[in-house]
Amino acid sequence: MRAGASRLRRWLAAAVALWVVVSGRAAWAQSFDAREAGWEGTKLLVELARAELGEARVVADNRLDWHALSPADAVLVIHPELVPDVDEVGAFLRAGGRMAVLDDFGAGDRLLGGSPYHIKRVPAPRAPLYALRGNPNLALAEPVAEVVAGRRGGVHPVVADVTRVVTNHPTGLSHPELTTVLRIRATGEPDVALAVAGQVGKGRLFAMGDPSAVINLMLRYPGNKAFALGLVRYLVEDDPSWGARGGRLFIVTNRFQEAGVFGASTGAERELKEWARSLRHEVQRVSGDGLPRHVALALAVLAGTGLLLWVLSSSARGYEHPLPRYVARVPLVAQGGAAGRLAVLSAPSTHRALVLLEQRDALEEQVCARLGLAPRPGAAALQDALSRDGRVPRETLDALRRLQARIARVETAVAAGAPVRVPEADLELMTRLTRELQQALVVESRPA
Repeated sequence: MRAGASRLRRWLAAAVALWVVVSGRAAWAQSFDAREAGWEGTKLLVELARAELGEARVVADNRLDWHALSPADAVLVIHPELVPDVDEVGAFLRAGGRMAVLDDFGAGDRLLGGSPYHIKRVPAPRAPLYALRGNPNLALAEPVAEVVAGRRGGVHPVVADVTRVVTNHPTGLSHPELTTVLRIRATGEPDVALAVAGQVGKGRLFAMGDPSAVINLMLRYPGNKAFALGLVRYLVEDDPSWGARGGRLFIVTNRFQEAGVFGASTGAERELKEWARSLRHEVQRVSGDGLPRHVALALAVLAGTGLLLWVLSSSARGYEHPLPRYVARVPLVAQGGAAGRLAVLSAPSTHRALVLLEQRDALEEQVCARLGLAPRPGAAALQDALSRDGRVPRETLDALRRLQARIARVETAVAAGAPVRVPEADLELMTRLTRELQQALVVESRPA
Protein backbone atom coordinates (compact mmCIF):
# COMPACT_ATOMS: atom_id res chain seq x y z
CA MET A 1 0.00 0.00 0.00
CA ARG A 2 2.82 2.37 0.93
CA ALA A 3 4.66 1.54 -2.32
CA GLY A 4 1.53 2.31 -4.35
CA ALA A 5 1.12 5.69 -2.67
CA SER A 6 4.78 6.53 -3.33
CA ARG A 7 4.40 5.60 -7.01
CA LEU A 8 1.27 7.77 -7.24
CA ARG A 9 3.10 10.76 -5.73
CA ARG A 10 5.93 10.36 -8.27
CA TRP A 11 3.44 10.31 -11.16
CA LEU A 12 1.70 13.41 -9.81
CA ALA A 13 5.00 15.23 -9.40
CA ALA A 14 6.00 14.36 -12.98
CA ALA A 15 2.62 15.54 -14.29
CA VAL A 16 2.90 18.84 -12.42
CA ALA A 17 6.44 19.37 -13.71
CA LEU A 18 5.32 18.67 -17.28
CA TRP A 19 2.42 21.09 -16.89
CA VAL A 20 4.74 23.80 -15.60
CA VAL A 21 7.11 23.29 -18.52
CA VAL A 22 4.36 23.33 -21.14
CA SER A 23 2.43 26.24 -19.66
CA GLY A 24 5.55 28.27 -19.09
CA ARG A 25 6.97 27.75 -22.54
CA ALA A 26 5.02 30.68 -23.97
CA ALA A 27 6.35 32.94 -21.25
CA TRP A 28 9.99 32.13 -21.87
CA ALA A 29 11.98 35.12 -22.97
CA GLN A 30 13.02 35.30 -26.59
CA SER A 31 16.64 35.61 -27.60
CA PHE A 32 17.81 39.13 -28.56
CA ASP A 33 14.70 40.73 -27.00
CA ALA A 34 15.49 44.34 -26.07
CA ARG A 35 13.42 44.03 -22.86
CA GLU A 36 15.03 40.79 -21.67
CA ALA A 37 17.58 41.05 -18.87
CA GLY A 38 18.65 37.38 -19.13
CA TRP A 39 21.86 36.32 -20.75
CA GLU A 40 20.33 36.06 -24.28
CA GLY A 41 18.57 39.43 -24.23
CA THR A 42 19.83 42.83 -25.37
CA LYS A 43 18.59 44.99 -22.49
CA LEU A 44 22.17 45.96 -21.57
CA LEU A 45 22.71 47.21 -25.13
CA VAL A 46 19.63 49.45 -24.85
CA GLU A 47 20.83 50.77 -21.48
CA LEU A 48 24.29 51.42 -22.93
CA ALA A 49 22.75 53.37 -25.84
CA ARG A 50 20.53 55.43 -23.52
CA ALA A 51 23.46 56.23 -21.26
CA GLU A 52 25.38 57.49 -24.30
CA LEU A 53 22.60 59.34 -26.16
CA GLY A 54 19.97 60.06 -23.53
CA GLU A 55 16.69 58.40 -22.71
CA ALA A 56 14.62 60.29 -25.32
CA ARG A 57 16.88 59.48 -28.26
CA VAL A 58 16.72 55.66 -27.96
CA VAL A 59 13.50 53.87 -28.92
CA ALA A 60 13.49 50.11 -28.26
CA ASP A 61 10.24 48.58 -29.45
CA ASN A 62 8.90 45.63 -31.46
CA ARG A 63 7.32 48.04 -33.96
CA LEU A 64 9.06 50.25 -36.50
CA ASP A 65 7.00 53.10 -37.94
CA TRP A 66 8.72 54.22 -41.13
CA HIS A 67 6.52 57.29 -41.38
CA ALA A 68 7.80 58.50 -37.99
CA LEU A 69 11.44 58.34 -39.10
CA SER A 70 13.41 61.29 -40.42
CA PRO A 71 16.65 61.21 -42.45
CA ALA A 72 18.54 62.15 -39.27
CA ASP A 73 17.44 58.96 -37.48
CA ALA A 74 19.11 55.53 -37.37
CA VAL A 75 17.79 51.97 -37.13
CA LEU A 76 19.56 49.00 -35.50
CA VAL A 77 18.03 45.69 -36.62
CA ILE A 78 19.05 42.60 -34.61
CA HIS A 79 18.25 39.10 -35.89
CA PRO A 80 15.17 39.89 -38.05
CA GLU A 81 12.89 36.88 -38.49
CA LEU A 82 10.89 38.54 -41.29
CA VAL A 83 12.43 40.35 -44.24
CA PRO A 84 12.33 44.11 -43.61
CA ASP A 85 10.61 46.18 -46.28
CA VAL A 86 13.30 46.57 -48.94
CA ASP A 87 11.67 49.63 -50.50
CA GLU A 88 11.43 51.45 -47.19
CA VAL A 89 15.02 50.58 -46.26
CA GLY A 90 16.25 51.88 -49.62
CA ALA A 91 14.28 55.12 -49.39
CA PHE A 92 15.45 55.70 -45.82
CA LEU A 93 19.12 55.18 -46.66
CA ARG A 94 19.04 57.26 -49.84
CA ALA A 95 17.53 60.16 -47.89
CA GLY A 96 20.40 60.07 -45.38
CA GLY A 97 19.22 57.58 -42.77
CA ARG A 98 21.58 55.04 -41.22
CA MET A 99 20.96 51.37 -40.60
CA ALA A 100 22.84 48.48 -39.03
CA VAL A 101 21.77 44.86 -39.54
CA LEU A 102 23.21 42.30 -37.11
CA ASP A 103 22.14 38.83 -38.22
CA ASP A 104 23.55 35.36 -38.67
CA PHE A 105 20.76 32.89 -39.47
CA GLY A 106 17.67 35.13 -39.67
CA ALA A 107 16.01 36.83 -42.63
CA GLY A 108 18.63 39.55 -42.92
CA ASP A 109 20.33 37.83 -45.85
CA ARG A 110 17.20 38.32 -47.98
CA LEU A 111 17.48 42.05 -47.38
CA LEU A 112 21.24 42.43 -47.69
CA GLY A 113 21.80 39.74 -50.31
CA GLY A 114 19.50 41.24 -52.93
CA SER A 115 19.73 44.38 -55.02
CA PRO A 116 21.24 46.89 -54.50
CA TYR A 117 23.42 45.71 -51.58
CA HIS A 118 24.66 42.25 -52.71
CA ILE A 119 26.12 41.34 -49.31
CA LYS A 120 26.42 37.56 -49.20
CA ARG A 121 26.70 35.19 -46.27
CA VAL A 122 29.72 32.91 -46.20
CA PRO A 123 30.74 30.27 -43.63
CA ALA A 124 32.97 31.36 -40.79
CA PRO A 125 36.46 29.81 -40.69
CA ARG A 126 36.54 26.25 -39.38
CA ALA A 127 39.99 26.85 -37.90
CA PRO A 128 40.15 30.46 -36.64
CA LEU A 129 43.55 31.74 -35.69
CA TYR A 130 42.26 33.03 -32.35
CA ALA A 131 39.31 31.67 -30.39
CA LEU A 132 38.06 31.93 -26.82
CA ARG A 133 39.13 28.86 -24.85
CA GLY A 134 40.16 27.23 -28.15
CA ASN A 135 36.52 26.85 -29.21
CA PRO A 136 36.19 27.58 -32.97
CA ASN A 137 32.55 28.61 -32.42
CA LEU A 138 33.83 31.44 -30.20
CA ALA A 139 36.25 32.90 -32.72
CA LEU A 140 37.87 36.26 -32.01
CA ALA A 141 37.34 38.99 -34.63
CA GLU A 142 39.85 41.80 -35.10
CA PRO A 143 39.50 45.34 -36.52
CA VAL A 144 40.76 45.80 -40.07
CA ALA A 145 43.03 48.76 -40.79
CA GLU A 146 42.39 50.61 -44.04
CA VAL A 147 45.18 50.64 -46.62
CA VAL A 148 45.45 53.88 -48.62
CA ALA A 149 48.06 54.21 -51.37
CA GLY A 150 49.89 51.19 -50.01
CA ARG A 151 50.09 52.61 -46.49
CA ARG A 152 48.34 51.19 -43.47
CA GLY A 153 45.84 53.65 -42.08
CA GLY A 154 43.39 53.74 -39.25
CA VAL A 155 40.49 51.44 -38.49
CA HIS A 156 36.80 52.09 -38.96
CA PRO A 157 35.20 54.44 -36.38
CA VAL A 158 32.98 51.63 -35.06
CA VAL A 159 36.03 49.67 -33.86
CA ALA A 160 38.32 52.58 -33.00
CA ASP A 161 38.45 51.43 -29.35
CA VAL A 162 38.23 47.70 -30.04
CA THR A 163 41.05 45.18 -29.82
CA ARG A 164 39.06 41.97 -30.29
CA VAL A 165 35.40 40.99 -30.38
CA VAL A 166 34.30 37.60 -29.07
CA THR A 167 31.85 35.98 -31.47
CA ASN A 168 29.29 33.25 -30.85
CA HIS A 169 28.61 30.86 -33.77
CA PRO A 170 29.04 33.64 -36.35
CA THR A 171 28.62 33.72 -40.12
CA GLY A 172 30.87 35.65 -42.44
CA LEU A 173 29.97 38.30 -45.01
CA SER A 174 31.28 38.89 -48.49
CA HIS A 175 31.14 42.06 -50.58
CA PRO A 176 33.64 43.28 -53.19
CA GLU A 177 33.33 47.03 -52.49
CA LEU A 178 32.24 47.72 -48.91
CA THR A 179 34.78 48.45 -46.20
CA THR A 180 35.66 45.48 -44.00
CA VAL A 181 35.32 46.54 -40.37
CA LEU A 182 35.96 43.23 -38.55
CA ARG A 183 37.47 39.99 -39.76
CA ILE A 184 38.13 36.52 -38.40
CA ARG A 185 41.65 35.41 -39.22
CA ALA A 186 42.03 31.75 -40.11
CA THR A 187 44.67 29.05 -40.23
CA GLY A 188 45.07 27.18 -43.51
CA GLU A 189 42.09 28.92 -45.13
CA PRO A 190 41.18 32.48 -46.18
CA ASP A 191 40.26 35.08 -43.58
CA VAL A 192 36.54 35.93 -43.43
CA ALA A 193 34.93 39.34 -42.96
CA LEU A 194 32.57 39.52 -39.99
CA ALA A 195 31.35 43.12 -40.44
CA VAL A 196 31.24 45.51 -43.40
CA ALA A 197 30.12 49.12 -43.82
CA GLY A 198 29.55 51.55 -46.65
CA GLN A 199 27.74 54.55 -48.01
CA VAL A 200 24.28 54.11 -49.58
CA GLY A 201 22.98 57.31 -51.12
CA LYS A 202 23.30 59.91 -48.39
CA GLY A 203 23.05 57.29 -45.66
CA ARG A 204 25.18 54.58 -44.07
CA LEU A 205 24.74 50.81 -44.01
CA PHE A 206 26.49 48.53 -41.51
CA ALA A 207 26.17 44.72 -41.58
CA MET A 208 27.52 42.12 -39.17
CA GLY A 209 27.22 38.33 -39.20
CA ASP A 210 26.89 37.81 -35.44
CA PRO A 211 24.02 39.38 -33.46
CA SER A 212 25.10 37.39 -30.40
CA ALA A 213 28.11 39.69 -30.03
CA VAL A 214 25.86 42.31 -28.40
CA ILE A 215 23.67 40.14 -26.13
CA ASN A 216 23.86 40.70 -22.39
CA LEU A 217 26.23 37.79 -21.76
CA MET A 218 28.75 38.89 -24.42
CA LEU A 219 28.84 42.54 -23.34
CA ARG A 220 30.88 41.49 -20.28
CA TYR A 221 33.88 41.29 -22.64
CA PRO A 222 35.55 44.71 -23.02
CA GLY A 223 35.94 44.38 -26.79
CA ASN A 224 32.27 43.58 -27.30
CA LYS A 225 31.15 46.46 -25.09
CA ALA A 226 33.48 48.87 -26.92
CA PHE A 227 32.13 47.61 -30.25
CA ALA A 228 28.50 48.13 -29.16
CA LEU A 229 29.26 51.65 -27.97
CA GLY A 230 31.16 52.45 -31.17
CA LEU A 231 28.26 51.19 -33.29
CA VAL A 232 25.78 53.38 -31.38
CA ARG A 233 27.97 56.43 -31.90
CA TYR A 234 28.54 55.65 -35.58
CA LEU A 235 24.82 55.45 -36.28
CA VAL A 236 23.97 58.87 -34.81
CA GLU A 237 27.19 60.87 -35.02
CA ASP A 238 27.33 64.21 -36.78
CA ASP A 239 28.43 64.33 -40.39
CA PRO A 240 30.33 67.11 -42.19
CA SER A 241 27.72 67.18 -44.93
CA TRP A 242 24.86 67.27 -42.40
CA GLY A 243 26.28 69.14 -39.46
CA ALA A 244 24.57 68.33 -36.17
CA ARG A 245 22.08 65.48 -36.74
CA GLY A 246 20.57 64.92 -33.32
CA GLY A 247 18.50 61.97 -34.59
CA ARG A 248 17.03 59.08 -32.65
CA LEU A 249 18.19 55.46 -32.58
CA PHE A 250 15.48 52.83 -33.11
CA ILE A 251 16.37 49.31 -31.93
CA VAL A 252 14.19 46.46 -33.21
CA THR A 253 14.70 42.71 -32.85
CA ASN A 254 13.35 39.37 -34.02
CA ARG A 255 9.81 39.48 -35.45
CA PHE A 256 9.24 43.21 -35.19
CA GLN A 257 6.28 44.80 -36.94
CA GLU A 258 6.52 47.48 -39.60
CA ALA A 259 4.08 50.32 -40.18
CA GLY A 260 3.87 53.50 -42.19
CA VAL A 261 5.75 54.58 -45.29
CA PHE A 262 8.92 56.64 -45.22
CA GLY A 263 8.34 60.03 -46.81
CA ALA A 264 4.88 59.13 -48.17
CA SER A 265 3.15 62.17 -49.65
CA THR A 266 -0.46 60.94 -49.42
CA GLY A 267 -2.53 58.83 -47.06
CA ALA A 268 -3.65 56.57 -49.93
CA GLU A 269 -0.03 55.76 -50.79
CA ARG A 270 0.64 54.86 -47.15
CA GLU A 271 -2.39 52.60 -46.91
CA LEU A 272 -1.59 50.78 -50.15
CA LYS A 273 2.03 50.13 -49.20
CA GLU A 274 1.10 49.06 -45.67
CA TRP A 275 -1.46 46.61 -47.06
CA ALA A 276 1.11 45.11 -49.46
CA ARG A 277 3.67 44.84 -46.65
CA SER A 278 1.19 43.14 -44.32
CA LEU A 279 0.31 40.63 -47.01
CA ARG A 280 3.99 39.90 -47.70
CA HIS A 281 4.76 39.42 -44.01
CA GLU A 282 1.79 37.11 -43.55
CA VAL A 283 3.01 34.96 -46.44
CA GLN A 284 6.47 34.84 -44.85
CA ARG A 285 4.99 33.83 -41.49
CA VAL A 286 2.92 31.03 -43.01
CA SER A 287 5.83 29.73 -45.10
CA GLY A 288 8.18 29.81 -42.13
CA ASP A 289 5.94 28.80 -39.22
CA GLY A 290 2.96 27.19 -40.91
CA LEU A 291 -0.65 28.19 -40.39
CA PRO A 292 -1.68 29.74 -37.05
CA ARG A 293 -3.05 27.23 -34.57
CA HIS A 294 -6.65 28.49 -34.72
CA VAL A 295 -6.64 28.50 -38.54
CA ALA A 296 -5.21 24.98 -38.69
CA LEU A 297 -7.79 23.80 -36.14
CA ALA A 298 -10.64 25.38 -38.13
CA LEU A 299 -9.45 23.76 -41.36
CA ALA A 300 -9.12 20.40 -39.60
CA VAL A 301 -12.68 20.68 -38.25
CA LEU A 302 -14.02 21.60 -41.69
CA ALA A 303 -12.14 18.73 -43.34
CA GLY A 304 -13.34 16.24 -40.70
CA THR A 305 -16.93 17.45 -40.99
CA GLY A 306 -16.81 17.18 -44.77
CA LEU A 307 -15.37 13.68 -44.57
CA LEU A 308 -18.04 12.62 -42.08
CA LEU A 309 -20.85 13.99 -44.26
CA TRP A 310 -19.42 12.23 -47.31
CA VAL A 311 -19.20 8.91 -45.44
CA LEU A 312 -22.77 9.24 -44.16
CA SER A 313 -24.17 10.18 -47.57
CA SER A 314 -22.25 7.38 -49.29
CA SER A 315 -23.25 4.74 -46.77
CA ALA A 316 -26.93 5.74 -46.93
CA ARG A 317 -27.08 5.82 -50.73
CA GLY A 318 -28.83 2.96 -52.50
CA TYR A 319 -27.10 1.25 -55.39
CA GLU A 320 -28.66 -0.74 -58.24
CA HIS A 321 -27.19 -4.12 -58.97
CA PRO A 322 -25.16 -3.89 -62.17
CA LEU A 323 -26.50 -5.89 -65.09
CA PRO A 324 -23.97 -8.41 -66.45
CA ARG A 325 -22.71 -7.53 -69.88
CA TYR A 326 -23.66 -10.85 -71.40
CA VAL A 327 -27.35 -10.16 -70.70
CA ALA A 328 -27.31 -6.42 -71.44
CA ARG A 329 -29.12 -5.16 -74.52
CA VAL A 330 -26.98 -4.50 -77.56
CA PRO A 331 -27.35 -0.85 -78.66
CA LEU A 332 -28.89 -0.31 -82.08
CA VAL A 333 -25.75 1.36 -83.39
CA ALA A 334 -23.83 -1.85 -82.60
CA GLN A 335 -26.36 -4.07 -84.38
CA GLY A 336 -26.28 -5.05 -88.03
CA GLY A 337 -29.04 -4.94 -90.61
CA ALA A 338 -31.46 -2.17 -91.37
CA ALA A 339 -32.09 -1.28 -87.71
CA GLY A 340 -28.41 -0.76 -86.95
CA ARG A 341 -27.81 1.24 -90.11
CA LEU A 342 -30.82 3.44 -89.42
CA ALA A 343 -29.56 4.07 -85.84
CA VAL A 344 -26.17 5.14 -87.18
CA LEU A 345 -27.66 7.46 -89.80
CA SER A 346 -30.09 9.07 -87.32
CA ALA A 347 -27.44 9.69 -84.66
CA PRO A 348 -26.78 13.43 -83.97
CA SER A 349 -23.07 12.97 -84.62
CA THR A 350 -23.56 11.51 -88.13
CA HIS A 351 -22.60 13.90 -90.94
CA ARG A 352 -25.36 14.97 -93.32
CA ALA A 353 -23.25 13.85 -96.28
CA LEU A 354 -23.65 10.19 -95.27
CA VAL A 355 -27.42 10.64 -94.92
CA LEU A 356 -27.65 12.30 -98.34
CA LEU A 357 -25.64 9.53 -100.01
CA GLU A 358 -27.83 6.91 -98.29
CA GLN A 359 -30.98 8.64 -99.62
CA ARG A 360 -29.44 8.71 -103.13
CA ASP A 361 -28.71 4.98 -103.04
CA ALA A 362 -32.23 4.16 -101.84
CA LEU A 363 -33.76 6.29 -104.59
CA GLU A 364 -31.67 4.62 -107.28
CA GLU A 365 -32.65 1.16 -106.02
CA GLN A 366 -36.35 2.02 -106.16
CA VAL A 367 -36.14 3.57 -109.65
CA CYS A 368 -34.13 0.63 -111.04
CA ALA A 369 -36.66 -1.82 -109.59
CA ARG A 370 -39.58 0.07 -111.13
CA LEU A 371 -37.95 0.52 -114.56
CA GLY A 372 -36.19 -2.85 -114.72
CA LEU A 373 -32.67 -1.36 -114.87
CA ALA A 374 -29.43 -2.96 -113.75
CA PRO A 375 -28.20 -1.89 -110.28
CA ARG A 376 -26.18 1.37 -110.05
CA PRO A 377 -26.77 2.57 -113.62
CA GLY A 378 -25.19 5.96 -112.97
CA ALA A 379 -26.76 9.44 -112.93
CA ALA A 380 -26.82 9.95 -116.71
CA ALA A 381 -28.32 6.52 -117.48
CA LEU A 382 -30.92 7.01 -114.75
CA GLN A 383 -31.93 10.38 -116.21
CA ASP A 384 -32.25 8.93 -119.71
CA ALA A 385 -34.41 6.04 -118.49
CA LEU A 386 -36.72 8.38 -116.60
CA SER A 387 -37.02 10.69 -119.64
CA ARG A 388 -37.91 7.80 -121.94
CA ASP A 389 -40.47 6.50 -119.45
CA GLY A 390 -42.39 9.77 -119.70
CA ARG A 391 -44.29 9.47 -116.43
CA VAL A 392 -42.09 11.82 -114.38
CA PRO A 393 -42.78 15.55 -114.81
CA ARG A 394 -40.07 17.66 -116.42
CA GLU A 395 -39.74 19.91 -113.35
CA THR A 396 -39.01 16.88 -111.14
CA LEU A 397 -36.38 15.58 -113.59
CA ASP A 398 -34.64 18.97 -113.73
CA ALA A 399 -34.55 19.24 -109.93
CA LEU A 400 -33.21 15.67 -109.69
CA ARG A 401 -30.47 16.44 -112.24
CA ARG A 402 -29.26 19.49 -110.30
CA LEU A 403 -29.34 17.59 -107.02
CA GLN A 404 -27.38 14.67 -108.50
CA ALA A 405 -24.65 17.10 -109.58
CA ARG A 406 -24.32 18.41 -106.03
CA ILE A 407 -24.36 14.84 -104.66
CA ALA A 408 -21.50 13.92 -106.98
CA ARG A 409 -19.36 16.72 -105.49
CA VAL A 410 -20.28 15.60 -101.97
CA GLU A 411 -19.31 11.99 -102.75
CA THR A 412 -15.95 13.10 -104.16
CA ALA A 413 -15.21 15.13 -101.01
CA VAL A 414 -16.19 12.25 -98.72
CA ALA A 415 -13.96 9.83 -100.63
CA ALA A 416 -11.03 12.27 -100.37
CA GLY A 417 -11.61 12.97 -96.65
CA ALA A 418 -12.10 16.66 -97.36
CA PRO A 419 -14.54 18.81 -95.37
CA VAL A 420 -17.88 19.32 -97.07
CA ARG A 421 -21.04 21.19 -96.13
CA VAL A 422 -24.44 19.67 -96.81
CA PRO A 423 -27.38 22.01 -96.16
CA GLU A 424 -30.57 20.73 -94.59
CA ALA A 425 -32.42 21.88 -97.70
CA ASP A 426 -30.71 19.20 -99.84
CA LEU A 427 -31.95 16.45 -97.52
CA GLU A 428 -35.47 17.84 -97.65
CA LEU A 429 -35.28 18.14 -101.44
CA MET A 430 -34.12 14.51 -101.78
CA THR A 431 -37.03 13.38 -99.60
CA ARG A 432 -39.51 15.34 -101.72
CA LEU A 433 -38.09 14.08 -105.05
CA THR A 434 -38.15 10.48 -103.77
CA ARG A 435 -41.83 10.86 -102.88
CA GLU A 436 -42.67 12.42 -106.30
CA LEU A 437 -40.84 9.68 -108.22
CA GLN A 438 -42.59 6.98 -106.22
CA GLN A 439 -45.95 8.52 -107.03
CA ALA A 440 -45.13 8.98 -110.74
CA LEU A 441 -43.78 5.46 -111.27
CA VAL A 442 -46.65 3.61 -109.62
CA VAL A 443 -47.89 0.92 -112.07
CA GLU A 444 -51.64 1.09 -112.14
CA SER A 445 -53.37 -2.23 -112.56
CA ARG A 446 -55.83 -2.38 -115.52
CA PRO A 447 -58.50 -4.99 -116.16
CA ALA A 448 -57.70 -7.56 -118.83
